[in-house]
Amino acid sequence: MDRRKFMQNAAAVAAASFTAEMTLSQRAEAFEGVMIEGLPYHFSTPVICEPDRERSMAPPGSNIGPGGAPTSKLMAGMADPRLPPMPEKPTLLDFYRYRIPNPSHLLQSANYAMQNNMDEKVILACLLHDISVEGFLRTDHGFWGAQLVRPYVDEEVAWAIQKHQALRFFADDSVGYDYPAVYREWFGMNYEVEPWVQAEYVEAKNHRWYMSARLITLNDLYSFDPNVTDIEIDQFEDVVGRNFKQPKEGLGFDGSPVAHMWRTMIWPNSWL
Repeated sequence: MDRRKFMQNAAAVAAASFTAEMTLSQRAEAFEGVMIEGLPYHFSTPVICEPDRERSMAPPGSNIGPGGAPTSKLMAGMADPRLPPMPEKPTLLDFYRYRIPNPSHLLQSANYAMQNNMDEKVILACLLHDISVEGFLRTDHGFWGAQLVRPYVDEEVAWAIQKHQALRFFADDSVGYDYPAVYREWFGMNYEVEPWVQAEYVEAKNHRWYMSARLITLNDLYSFDPNVTDIEIDQFEDVVGRNFKQPKEGLGFDGSPVAHMWRTMIWPNSWL
């Protein structure tokens, strides 16, 4: 498959979903989502915040009662037969295997960083940078993703994941990162990002960890390749083992401030 054609097609599909009220950031999130969905490696579909939440929380075969509510409901801890079962004490790798519908872009990005001889912190950050897009929430994915992994990674990794969201919109000639051409096509040559995005960029640019966040962007958008289909999460097991503090109780059950977020990914369709 032609990579340029792939990007152009993704841009066209994303543009069809734009509304006049959408900000530049929201449109960029939509574009990245379309690209991710266009990559191979789909195998499960955990869903949160989908439009028809009533039906998504109904066990298969249950009846939809008055008002659209199912007559029986999935509760936290109840297995959803539509999803692969999770281990009792799930690890980060288990979420990539069983709860992230399409980890292909994350795997490509981390693989790209590994091929470029990046530090293991950067490789891990690339592996995690869009974990919220893939398995939790798309909006403000850098912030949600950083929050999700902060208790388990070096502070620099979490910081870089948050800041990459803003840095995507700003070129850096020193490392060869250009403002994405598709953004110019969509928004015009003189389009300016929202003030809060500009502020995030300025803060990141003047921070000692700036280059860690910048290297995520360098190994992010440019890593999309629909022809790369043979990367598995197991390739990064050693990097994760050395740099991700896996709780012995399992993610979601360690009592951390973000345990509830991991449980939401385990049981995305629970009624309560």
